Amino acid sequence: MPFALALTVILVGLAVFQLALVFGAPLGRFAWGGRTRVLPVGLRIGSAASIVIYALIAVIAWDRAGAIDVFPEPFSEVVMWVVFSYFVLGIPLNAISRSKPERYTMVPVSIALAVLSFLIAMGYGALALAI
Repeated sequence: MPFALALTVILVGLAVFQLALVFGAPLGRFAWGGRTRVLPVGLRIGSAASIVIYALIAVIAWDRAGAIDVFPEPFSEVVMWVVFSYFVLGIPLNAISRSKPERYTMVPVSIALAVLSFLIAMGYGALALAI
């Protein structure tokens, strides 16, 4: 469960960041390739969608860790591996960003999310709950 909690804390931080982008905060250099300080409408919609995705990922992680029971176990096992793959893919995509602030901030965040999601997918979240 501590891995699901750590993952959720990072996702909440990212959700707050994305919400700031949705409302026009001049933080665009940290997201979406860093092309603009204030995101255009299309990317703001993408940021809003990201918040929904982060919430779904958190629910899946907590389910896989055994703290809640929302999905059938085989579903949360498989989907947690998909989540892990999603975060692993984010590492090189953030690393090739033309924006230095995005690279320096989001690559470590992506690595942390990938490691935590791997541990949860492996079932270590459930083991920690049993201890």
